[in-house]
Amino acid sequence: MNNLILLILCFAAGILLRRTRRMPEQAPATLNSFIIHVSVPALTLFYLHDLKLSGDIILIVAMAWLQFGLAAGCFWWAGRKLTLPRATVGALVLTGGMGNTAFFGLPMIEAYYGHQGMATGILIDQTGSFLVLSTLCIIVAGIYSSGRPTAGAIARRIVQFPPFIALVAALLLIPMEYPLWLNAVLKRLGDTLAPLALLSVGLQLRLGHLSGNGRNLALGLSFKLLLVPLMILLLYVALLGAHGTAIQVTIFEAAMPPMITAAILASEHDLDPELSTLMVAVGLPVSFLTLPAWWWVMQGV
Repeated sequence: MNNLILLILCFAAGILLRRTRRMPEQAPATLNSFIIHVSVPALTLFYLHDLKLSGDIILIVAMAWLQFGLAAGCFWWAGRKLTLPRATVGALVLTGGMGNTAFFGLPMIEAYYGHQGMATGILIDQTGSFLVLSTLCIIVAGIYSSGRPTAGAIARRIVQFPPFIALVAALLLIPMEYPLWLNAVLKRLGDTLAPLALLSVGLQLRLGHLSGNGRNLALGLSFKLLLVPLMILLLYVALLGAHGTAIQVTIFEAAMPPMITAAILASEHDLDPELSTLMVAVGLPVSFLTLPAWWWVMQGV
């Protein structure tokens, strides 16, 4: 629970610092840049180095990819029906299609499922969320951004995206053993993600942004916190007959609030930054109510 307290305190600190104007207006952009270029790559190098895959984890790994695909399809359709701006659709795909499976998801798994659920959570984050973030997210961000880059430009963004570079490096370095000092450095740098990300979101939160964003926010959070885990539950349990603690944890991860890094990526590509920030800022506290409900629903799975 210490991790949850840390998240809440950093989020509150960001709000307080903004209200008291103790930090400059460009502080969120600086924090976001550090997260993208240092924190996330360090976590990738640290956790993916010891990755071990087997044939029995296909459903677990596939969840994050299915979730993002469902978001892309659903919000593309909603955008056409509601005539939403391209930037808004892109923001909803990124924030509604990516769950906070790492520094929020893992503490919640430990709180509800104990240490026995942590391996599943880490596997989902390593082989699902990080990979989707490094590939599909950057593609969608490029497609929906105002620049509408060519396929070549999108490919360049992918290969130049720091978390993707770290991903490739981590996979190539799997046969090599990290020295103890490198493990310690990567762990410490990766630990900066949680406090800095929540601080950044708190600094960017404007309650006034709710005006005019209520419908789109309700659409995005209803999809992320309710519809996606329901669809994964029906697919895995009702259709495929999967059961057990690992499947429960997988569905629980699908119910996590929007990923902060995805919201940062959306903001950096000018994809409705107000809505992107609200998806995280409102989604985090709301999930404290929805996650216990999903845990209760899955007791019989």
